Amino acid sequence: MGAQPKVYVLGCGGHAKVVVQTLRALDFEIAAVFDDDGRKWGKAVMGIPVNGPIPRVVEHPRLPTVIAVGDNAVRESVAAQFQLDWLTLVHPRAYVDPSVELGPGTVVFAGAVVQAETRIGAHVIINTSASVDHDCTVGSWAHVAPGARLAGGVTIGDGTLLGIGSVVLPERRVGLRTTVGSGAVVTRDLPSGVTAVGVPARIVREA
Repeated sequence: MGAQPKVYVLGCGGHAKVVVQTLRALDFEIAAVFDDDGRKWGKAVMGIPVNGPIPRVVEHPRLPTVIAVGDNAVRESVAAQFQLDWLTLVHPRAYVDPSVELGPGTVVFAGAVVQAETRIGAHVIINTSASVDHDCTVGSWAHVAPGARLAGGVTIGDGTLLGIGSVVLPERRVGLRTTVGSGAVVTRDLPSGVTAVGVPARIVREA
């Protein structure tokens, strides 16, 4: 098998460390890391130098690129600003059924499971040991946090965050840019732009 291409990573926080580890597990070579925090320039993340702010990526030769930023709104903003060759990643110790559709820039981390006929949008994070069962739809820029569980037929809107260990019961719908707190259990549909916590999940903040 030939060598994997070099890639760029946008972002160098804690989430970026997991992205870098996933890239290395897939035998990619990381050409450069970029981050808008000037305090990080000239330093390194996982041994890789930070070359400057994210806009500088366009000054370099075009390579596949992944946005390694956990914040959904920031990830959406970066994706809108730059027309790059977005890389989709699946960790070798994740399971993604062959029938699953994964959008550009989406990352599926170690231990995650994505089951049959599920559709995942662009720049989604399916984090460590999360599971997404059959026939789900996960909108672009969403984040399914570590250990979160989606039962079959669930719909998750764009930009929504499902917190660590949260659960969404079968056929439930969660709106756009909603936050479901850690450990919450979604037993009924949730609208867009709210924060819901608890068991069962109840809305504690509205847009």
